[in-house]
Amino acid sequence: MAKAKKEIYGNESISQLKGADRVRKRPGVIFGSDGLEGCEHSVFEILSNSIDEARAGYGDIITVTRFEDRSIQVEDFGRGCPVDFNPAENRYNWELVYCELYAGGKYGNDEGESYEYSLGLNGLGACATQYSSEYMDVTVWRDGSRYDLRFEKGEIVGGLKKAPADRKKTGTTHRWKPDLEVFTDIDIPEAWFRETLRRQAVVNAGVTFRLRIQHGSRFETTDYVYENGILDYVTETAGENTLTAPVFIEAERRGRDREDKQEYKVRLSAAFCFSNRVNLLEYYHNSSWLEHGGAPDKAARQGFVYAIDAYIKKIGKYQKNESKISFQDVQDCLVLVTNCFSTQTSYENQTKKSITNRFIQEAMNDFFREKLEIWCIEHKAEADRMAEQVLINKRSREQAERQRLNIKKKLTGSMDIVSRVEKFVDCRSRDPERRELYIVEGDSALGSCKMGRDAEFQGIMPVRGKILNCLKADYTRIFKSDIITDLLKVLGCGVEVAKHGKDLNNFDLANLRWNKVVICTDADVDGFQIRTLILTMLWRLTPTLIKEGYVYIAESPLYEITCREKTWYAYSDGEKNKIVEELGKAKFTVNRSKGLGENSAEMMWLTTMNPETRRLIRVLPEDAERTAYYFDLFEGNDLEGRKAHIAREGYKYLELADIS
Repeated sequence: MAKAKKEIYGNESISQLKGADRVRKRPGVIFGSDGLEGCEHSVFEILSNSIDEARAGYGDIITVTRFEDRSIQVEDFGRGCPVDFNPAENRYNWELVYCELYAGGKYGNDEGESYEYSLGLNGLGACATQYSSEYMDVTVWRDGSRYDLRFEKGEIVGGLKKAPADRKKTGTTHRWKPDLEVFTDIDIPEAWFRETLRRQAVVNAGVTFRLRIQHGSRFETTDYVYENGILDYVTETAGENTLTAPVFIEAERRGRDREDKQEYKVRLSAAFCFSNRVNLLEYYHNSSWLEHGGAPDKAARQGFVYAIDAYIKKIGKYQKNESKISFQDVQDCLVLVTNCFSTQTSYENQTKKSITNRFIQEAMNDFFREKLEIWCIEHKAEADRMAEQVLINKRSREQAERQRLNIKKKLTGSMDIVSRVEKFVDCRSRDPERRELYIVEGDSALGSCKMGRDAEFQGIMPVRGKILNCLKADYTRIFKSDIITDLLKVLGCGVEVAKHGKDLNNFDLANLRWNKVVICTDADVDGFQIRTLILTMLWRLTPTLIKEGYVYIAESPLYEITCREKTWYAYSDGEKNKIVEELGKAKFTVNRSKGLGENSAEMMWLTTMNPETRRLIRVLPEDAERTAYYFDLFEGNDLEGRKAHIAREGYKYLELADIS
C-alpha cells in the first residue's frame, strides 16, 4: 500500500499574489463575486469614474455601449484621465490608475481636492476592471493630445501612445471585454444596463446617460435623464391622485462617527410623497444604490415613525389605549427616495450596497424629524390625509394579524393528525409561531436529534435515504412516495399544484404548522445531495415556503478540535485554521466531525439545535428565476446543459469527489 504524502507547512509555504493575479485569481474579494454579479460590478466601477467627472461639472453626457460580443464601452466628456509622468510618485499616472490597486485621485476629497463627493473612492475600480479583462483599450483626450493604451489579461501591450488630439472635447473612453477566465459568466443582460443607467440618471440631475445596445449592424439608443433628479423620479413613480404632493428637502451637516475620528461633511437630500396606490423606498449614497440600505434605512425608519407618531398624537387621532404606529404602516403609503453624499463613507464592502456610518444615520434621523415636523405644520390638510392613511394601514394590519392568529389557534386542534405519520416526533408547543421542524437524514440522525433537541418547540421528521428528484418525476410518482406525502402532511400547508394526492389540501400558508423548517443533513457529499433533493421538492411543491423565508439549512461543524479537555467546533477550513493558530504550540487534536447520527446529544444541542449557538442559513432566493434555472439545470432533464456546466465548472469541486 502506498504511503500518503506528508504535507509540509513551513517558511516556504507562504506566498503572495502579485500584479494582475491579485484580482484575476480572487475576483470575489474585489467585486463581491466571481459570477455575473461580480462582472456587473466591474462595469459599474468604470461607470463610477465617469459619473464622478460629470458630477464635478465636467461633461453632461455619459455613453455606455453593450456590444454583441459581450464587450462594453463607457465614454465620457470629463477632463480625461491623467496619464503623463507623475514626479511625486516617480511613475506614470496611467500605471497608477490602471496597474496599481488603491491608487487614485479621490483620497483627499475632504481637503478640497478634485472630488468632494466621490462614488469611486477606493482607488480599485479602473485597475481591478482592467486586471479582470480579456483586453481593455483606453483612449484619453486632454491637454491637446490623444493618448492610447491597450491591456491584455492585466498586462500593458505596446506602452503609452501619444498623438495630437483629433477632437476639441476632452474625455476618456474605455472599451473592454470581461474575461471568462476570471468570471464564470460575462453575459450581462440588457436589463441590468437599463436599470443601472436609469438609477444613475435619477440621482445625477441633468446628466444624460445614453445606452447603446448592438443588434447586428444597428444600435438601439435610449437616453435616461431626470432634469430635477429624485423629485422628478418620485413624481413619475407616484403618478396622479396622490394623498400629498411630492416634496424635495435638503440640508448639510458636519460631524464624526466617533470622538477620535476625523470630522466630515454630509449633504442630505430626499424627495417623498404619500399615496394609497403605490409605495417605494430607495436609498442612494454618492450615486451608489444602497440595495441593502444600512444607515439611511435605519434613519428613515426612526425619523418617519417619530415625526408621524408625534403628529398623530398632536391632532388626537389615536383611539384610547391604541398602540403606536410602526414603520410598516408608514411604508405602505410612502414613496421615498434619498440621495445623499458624504466626503467620507464606510461601505459595508467594496460592492457599495450598504453603508454603516453612525454619524450619517444620526444626521439623517434628525433631518427627517425636523423637515417632517415643518412639513406637517406648513401642509396641514395633506398631513391630516397622510395621518389618516397611516392609521388605516395600522388598523388593517392589526386586524389581519388577529385573524391569522385565530386561524392558527383553530388549526392547533388538528395538529394531532401528524402524530400518525411514521417516525415523526412532534413537540409539545401548539403555537405555530414557536414550533420548529428539523428534517433529518435517516433514523440514526433522528435518535441524536431527538435526544439533543428542546422537546418544547422542536419536532423531528426523518427522511430515509435519497428522496425522488421532484423535477424529473411526474406528479403521479411524486404523490405515490410515502416519504414526500408524509413530509407534506407534517408541514400542514398543502401543495401548490393542481393535481395532488387525495390526502393533501390546496396550498394555504396560514395552515403551516411551523415557524421554521430546518433541513439538517451530514456535511458530506451524500448529505449535500439529500439536502438538494429536499430543497428541490419544496421548490416544486411548496415554493412559497422558500420565497417567504420559512426554509433554513442547519450548518454542521466540519472539525472537532480538542485541547486540554476543551473542544472547539469549526464550520470551515478557515475557522479551523484560526482556532489552531490561536492555540499556538499547545498540544491539540483535530478530527473530522462524525455524521449526525454519531454525535452526542450534547453536541447536537450545542452545534445544531440551540438557538443561541447554532448556525442556520435562511433560504431566501432574491432572484427566483435564477434559482429555478439552477434547480432545472442540476435536477431537471437538460442533460446536455448539465454536461456543459460540469465540463466548464467541475474542476472547482474536484476535492469533493471520492477519487482513489
